[in-house]
Amino acid sequence: MPVESDEELAEILDYETIAVVGCSNTPGKEAHEIPKYLRDHGYDVIPVNPFAEEIFGRAAYDSLADVEEEIDIVDVFRPSDEVAGIVDAAIERDDVKVVWTQLGIRDDDAAKNAEDAGLRVVQDKCMKVEHQRLKA
Repeated sequence: MPVESDEELAEILDYETIAVVGCSNTPGKEAHEIPKYLRDHGYDVIPVNPFAEEIFGRAAYDSLADVEEEIDIVDVFRPSDEVAGIVDAAIERDDVKVVWTQLGIRDDDAAKNAEDAGLRVVQDKCMKVEHQRLKA
């Protein structure tokens, strides 16, 4: 079952390193503003976007497989039909603990695959909203 309880969400929000798949370099877009908020609140945000050289002054990676740093959370800003492939890439890594899909993004089959592989899953929730509600 995807994570729903405030206790579990707060625990997940204690992790520090977030790879943001679909991170945008366009101010005003949610895929830019929410990762910026997370950076501003002390998270290590790793942008994953094959169409960007850098975001927030940091090199952007083409894919999760290319990320050299350890990842705690994979935050997904891509359409629901791309979640399965992102989950597969997260499972391939041995460091990812959580797959989090932003508001309006969900794939129940991919979530089950992630959970079966030992990952925690948060679907259809905004990290910024949950952080403001539980941590700010």
